[in-house]
Amino acid sequence: MASWNSSPLEISYKVLGWIAFAFWAACFYPQVILNFRRKSVVGLNFDFVVLNLTKHSSYLIYNATLYFSSSVQNQYFQKYGYGEMIPVALNDVAFSVHAVLLTAITLFQIAIYERGGQTVSKISILIVAAVWLTVGICFFIALPNHSWLWLISIFNTIQAFITLIKYTPQAVLNFMRKSTDGFSIGYVLFDFSGGVTNYAQMVVQSIDQDSWVNFYGNIGKTLITLITIFFDLIFLCQRFLLYPANGGLIFPKSSKENIEDPKSSKESIEPLIE
Repeated sequence: MASWNSSPLEISYKVLGWIAFAFWAACFYPQVILNFRRKSVVGLNFDFVVLNLTKHSSYLIYNATLYFSSSVQNQYFQKYGYGEMIPVALNDVAFSVHAVLLTAITLFQIAIYERGGQTVSKISILIVAAVWLTVGICFFIALPNHSWLWLISIFNTIQAFITLIKYTPQAVLNFMRKSTDGFSIGYVLFDFSGGVTNYAQMVVQSIDQDSWVNFYGNIGKTLITLITIFFDLIFLCQRFLLYPANGGLIFPKSSKENIEDPKSSKESIEPLIE
């Protein structure tokens, strides 16, 4: 395993990594706090949250396995060279653990707060089911030859794929409602900052090692960084350029009726899956 050539770059790498962790960890809290204060999740796309849980669970499996498993690390070195560094840092593992926990909390809020008739789409349910079915099949394919690096690479590919599609429902919902109310802009700002900082961390490692292997050796991390930045720019445009005047909360008709009449709210809560 390669070592750092420059102490300042090594320190910069670690600092940038934990700054990225702080930004990406913080991005979950504005939405959780907003939901708690409103006692409502109207405006938050449920597909986004469900897909996010699968995405972060997959990323946690990849990061934790590559960081802690010596056998998987050995397979990585055999593939990319013993002169390379592992492309996963401790801050990556810490972020994944934190992300799974906070996404689960958000999903719990969806279950208990006012939903206004919003549901999880059948498409998202099918995607999640297909993902875990694929993982199960790949596990049995990898088992005979202990191809664990290949298996966790599947998880890395899955999380990159879900990152690509998870933002789309929220962007579409904002467009349909002509509003970003209910979707915390704080999430977007922290998410964007984390993406930029995370990319900078990877650049620092490449400069020190005079190699770009960490970019394609951990293609999932590269892709989620670029995809995150791209969609966050879309959300920022929606919030500050396209729909800046919508200051009030927008509730569907059924949601307003439920809020005015507590009894009807209890009786007319929609199922999460439609």
